[in-house]
Amino acid sequence: MFAAPAPPDVPPFPFGPDDFARATGCSPAALDDLRAFRELLATWNERMNLVGPSALEAFWLRHAYDSAQLAPMEPHADVWADLGAGAGFPGLVLAILFKHRGHGQVHLVESMAKRCLFLREVVGALALPAEVHNRRAEETRIAGVQVVVARACAPMVRLLDYAWPMLGKGGTPAPVGLFLKGKGAEEELTEAARMWDFHADRIPSLSDPSGQIIRIERLRRGKHS
Repeated sequence: MFAAPAPPDVPPFPFGPDDFARATGCSPAALDDLRAFRELLATWNERMNLVGPSALEAFWLRHAYDSAQLAPMEPHADVWADLGAGAGFPGLVLAILFKHRGHGQVHLVESMAKRCLFLREVVGALALPAEVHNRRAEETRIAGVQVVVARACAPMVRLLDYAWPMLGKGGTPAPVGLFLKGKGAEEELTEAARMWDFHADRIPSLSDPSGQIIRIERLRRGKHS
């Protein structure tokens, strides 16, 4: 059974690296890697549009902490897949945390080649336990995945189609999905339920009062799919 992390005793703004460390309990070494990730993101963002102009300013709360809150929800899972990894949220943040806790691997699935170049640069520079896959999510098969994550990837009905090759495999323990969603999550779940059968838990986001983490398990194709 999953356990949602307790809300941190920190204000929403300003929220910097020290606040992140207090909220997550991460080590100084992990914090250094996150700072290095942010610097690489800033450098690469000057040549390609990886994130919007406000992303670096809001990095520690809206991106780093938003991603990191997923890790304690499945503390024993060692193989994670991030669909539509983009600029590395949540996948690279999780890989940094896993590196410093001593176990866990992240598969970063991204269809755009230029984003994969950035992801591989960060993975190599920080020696992260991660592998980059330059493929479309729905065409990706990765053995042994225990948790599938995504952020700003697609509406839920399509996201479940992307995740089906890994979430629909069953096993013991069965794989689960942890999907970061905004205020439209309920509408997305209603639409998805027309095509899919699943159990969904709704977990309030710790980084965004209007956000939720949708935990999906027991995914099956519905009768209309």
